Order: sequence, then structure tokens, then C-alpha cells
Amino acid sequence: MSTPAPLSSFQVRPRFEAWVAAPPDAVHAGLKRGLEAHAPTLVVRTFPGFIAVHIPDAERRYWSPRLFLSVEAASSDRTRIEGIYGPEIEIWSVFLYGYLGTGLLGTFSGIYGFVQHRLGQNPWGLWICGCMVIGALLLYLFAQLGQKLGAHQTYRLHEAYTAAASELTARA
Repeated sequence: MSTPAPLSSFQVRPRFEAWVAAPPDAVHAGLKRGLEAHAPTLVVRTFPGFIAVHIPDAERRYWSPRLFLSVEAASSDRTRIEGIYGPEIEIWSVFLYGYLGTGLLGTFSGIYGFVQHRLGQNPWGLWICGCMVIGALLLYLFAQLGQKLGAHQTYRLHEAYTAAASELTARA
């Protein structure tokens, strides 16, 4: 099994990839069993080919991370595990729509401001474009702040995965 990438990262959603020499159903069941055994205080939800690990509601904050594990067949006897650390869905959607809004408004206002400038008019559209760039940068900085505030919880999720994965490779 390959080792996950370091958790300290400037990515908005850090991720890792691991390969296991076992069929996907066995890996999925082994990860579920290992996570429930080594991290009984975490919330583990399973779906076909997918495992979600969350911080319990009593300990969850706005910046609390969750870990999504995708378990898929790479070949007949190998399985690929992809793990993505990120905020809960409610918080992730705020960032997603924030980036979408600042990106669209920034692009269209930039085009409009450039046309205004070329026509010799007051290019107020460029001011809006600049504000949207600042807004996107602020979203990114808030995402980084949230990662730093939730670093101990991310480490807790990572330790639970590492323990479950080590038990999985010991059985294989």
C-alpha cells in the first residue's frame, strides 16, 4: 500500500491515493470494520464503493473536516483508494458557489470593463472585476484558515484511516 500525501497543504481539499492488492468488496468491508474498531467516536457512513468519515455532531464546528474514501477496482485483484479531506457539504457549497459567483461576475465585468476602456468610456467594470478577484482571494484565505483551525480533527481522521488501512494490509 502506498503512503498518503502530507496533510499540510495549500490545496483547498487535500487528497491522497493508495493501492491495495485485494478486491474492492474486501477492501471496502475491511476499511469499514477497521474504522469502526479504531475510531469508535467518529461517524462512519458507508455507501457502495464509498465511505464517509465525519466528526461527531457534538464536536463539529464550521471548520470541521470530513474524509471521503472512494474504493474502486483498478484491476481484477487490485483496488484503488482515493481519500479527500474537505469541509462538510454545507460549507463546501458556500465555497463552491462563492467561487462560481466571483468567477462569473469577475469574468463578465472584466470583459465589459475592457470594452469600456477600448471605447474611451469610464471603465467601472474593471473595478467590479478587481473586487471579484479580491473576493476569490478572500474565499481561498478563509478556506486555508478553516483548514488550520481543523488541523487536529483532520489529523484524527487521518489516524483513523491509517489504523484501518494498516489492519487491512496486515490481513491481505
